[in-house]
Amino acid sequence: MAAIGIIGSAGRMGQALAGVVIDLGATLAGGIDAGGDPVALAESADVLIDFSTPAALERTLAAARATRTPILIGTTGLSATHHALIDAAAAEIAVLQTGNVSLGVTLLAKLVRDAAARLGPDWDIEILEMHHRHKVDAPSGTALLLGEAAAAGRGIPLAEAKVADRAGLTGARSEGTIGFASLRGGSVAGDHLVVFAGEGERIEIGHRAENRAIFARGAITAALWLIGKPAGRYGMEEVLGL
Repeated sequence: MAAIGIIGSAGRMGQALAGVVIDLGATLAGGIDAGGDPVALAESADVLIDFSTPAALERTLAAARATRTPILIGTTGLSATHHALIDAAAAEIAVLQTGNVSLGVTLLAKLVRDAAARLGPDWDIEILEMHHRHKVDAPSGTALLLGEAAAAGRGIPLAEAKVADRAGLTGARSEGTIGFASLRGGSVAGDHLVVFAGEGERIEIGHRAENRAIFARGAITAALWLIGKPAGRYGMEEVLGL
């Protein structure tokens, strides 16, 4: 069986991963947290799964590259600098980076992209997300993933259309923008709703995560798929063949 190494093993996702790894036909190579040795873990693993922090990513990628170990990165809140590091690593090893490892959200993103491609710019796009009170980044990585899907459907960069800071007298909504709203509270694992609002009608496409086990199962499924793949940067849509 393939051995999976978990980076961020003491966190909520790390614990969820450890809880389902055997059920999905894999074994646990071990796990590390802050201060742990990513090289030693990478040497003992067939694939790494990282749900730690953006600050740890550079060190983690260096270990994966040194040992030629494929890696799935589910850490959110990444900057342009982090994505540049991922691109550099993907030139040497297989890397799957995603804002959400849920198989359901992966399909949702495909539906959002298709809808955005078929509906004109007079259909306003709004993305609403809610997570537990402990989440530190907003909008969520999943909301941004869905925003990227909507922007891709319209053939534009998300940076040109993103609006995430409405407050005060902002004026009328600009055509073609993609709005984001973030809610935080309680123990919500993750709710996302994409709204396409037209004149006199509205389409709403959403996903609700009832527990973290769905993310753990999706992550392990994707990590096992990644083993043996050539160097490159992959996404969850490729795991599902979308």
